[in-house]
Amino acid sequence: MRGYFALGAEGISKSGNLGTILRTGHAFGASFVFTVNGRVDLFEARATDTSGGIDHVPFFDWPSVEEMALPAGCQLVGVELVEESIPLPSFRHPLRAAYILGPERGSLSK
Repeated sequence: MRGYFALGAEGISKSGNLGTILRTGHAFGASFVFTVNGRVDLFEARATDTSGGIDHVPFFDWPSVEEMALPAGCQLVGVELVEESIPLPSFRHPLRAAYILGPERGSLSK
């Protein structure tokens, strides 16, 4: 059985970081890339998206967590270094996952 994954970030404020996520998503075969409450210019993100990921991977920009529209059965997985984190080597990855990184300054929302 084959699943899928997506990469995203909440509260991203640096266009260069979005470009890096787009490039990484494209390189590793993400099904889509997304932001939640992002404050970046997609045109500026192209400067660091050197693979042209924005032209190859669907991109979604949701205004808030409540407005996210993940596909049915897709699990949202927060990626952060906090006390209650599960170390990646022992984390059981879902078959259908959307991995979300926290903002450059701060933590993921509840």
